Amino acid sequence: MIALLRGVLLEKHPNQVIVETGGVGYDVTIPVSTFTHLPDAGAEVRLRIHTHVREDALALYGFLTQDEKGLFEKLIGVSGIGPTLAVKILSGVTAPDLIQAIRRGEVERLVRIPGVGKKTAERMVLELRDKLPAAAGGEPEAAAAVLSAIEQDVLSALLNLGCARAQAEGAVRKAKAAGAPGEFEPLFRRALELVR
Repeated sequence: MIALLRGVLLEKHPNQVIVETGGVGYDVTIPVSTFTHLPDAGAEVRLRIHTHVREDALALYGFLTQDEKGLFEKLIGVSGIGPTLAVKILSGVTAPDLIQAIRRGEVERLVRIPGVGKKTAERMVLELRDKLPAAAGGEPEAAAAVLSAIEQDVLSALLNLGCARAQAEGAVRKAKAAGAPGEFEPLFRRALELVR
């Protein structure tokens, strides 16, 4: 699967770019939030890629940041939300506002996003509320911002094991505060004990 594209930006449109890499032009669907931060055509660009495979198509979805790509992947994990709608959602609201609306259960705010109906908004809240990072200004978000690279890797490993984000962040902070060594494995094992 294609995970990253780095090359020359040949064309850019609000929901699509063409990136030339190694003599091949890749057609990549992007949200408006990525479009607004792209350089001018002809410049080098680097996009995080989600490769979506169906029996009749292979589609690439690009993002400037790993956080935005992660949010996209969480959205398409919600039943009833495909990649096209996920891009519309990310284009219709900023990522921090979306996370805040989902974590607070603000269904009426989510239905204002083009393409999102009441049932879809309710499913987003139900399925993603505990899987998203805390909204900006909240205590867990402030703590997450100061995590070292190793601590972020530990957090990612805990999330991959199915731990809720809030529990995983708390466990990493407690393991760090308890004086667990700063290497990945001891910190991970201590945090895993604290999650249970």
